[in-house]
Amino acid sequence: MYKHFFKLIFDFTIALLAIICLSPVLIIVTIWLHFANKGAGAFFTQERPGKDEKIFRLVKFKSMTDERDADGELLPDAMRLTTIGKLIRKLSIDELPQLFNVLKGDMALIGPRPLLVKYLPLYTPEQHRRHEVRPGITGWAQVNGRNAITHTKKFEYDVWYVEHLTMALDIKILFMTIHNVLHRKDISHEGAATAEAFNGHN
Repeated sequence: MYKHFFKLIFDFTIALLAIICLSPVLIIVTIWLHFANKGAGAFFTQERPGKDEKIFRLVKFKSMTDERDADGELLPDAMRLTTIGKLIRKLSIDELPQLFNVLKGDMALIGPRPLLVKYLPLYTPEQHRRHEVRPGITGWAQVNGRNAITHTKKFEYDVWYVEHLTMALDIKILFMTIHNVLHRKDISHEGAATAEAFNGHN
């Protein structure tokens, strides 16, 4: 019952309250990023697969500039990541605009993270099961390693979550997420400014 009905109400209510309470932060960060990103804008949007692999447009705060090299190629992530971008990543503030995705019903508060569309052909049948539920702002994989673990391990956690989804588990993950954010755990993969890319094996 919770998985198919009450979770929608739970997600919408918490997301709406969070947006209202955090509106000053959202406004300040939006203005700050507008100037820090050198004209690249304050928001980053990208198509991601949601429940049943239906494509939706995810929105985040933009933590990087769009600076390019002499050949017109984007510079490496580490070179484009701004000072405020590093800060909002450490505090996970860059994820806050996804609360609007939750209000729209594209995402849940808790669930497997929505990854890139290009990864879809690389998943095994078991890994595809992570799309049986709406993707989340945070999830079981995020509170058990986040970017510090391999994609293969993340997908194992994601499928485990799909099979064990309850309100009690969602509440547990919510509090674990708050703990991890306060302690700034597992923000990036070792040796990278952001999460490691998935190649179908890692």
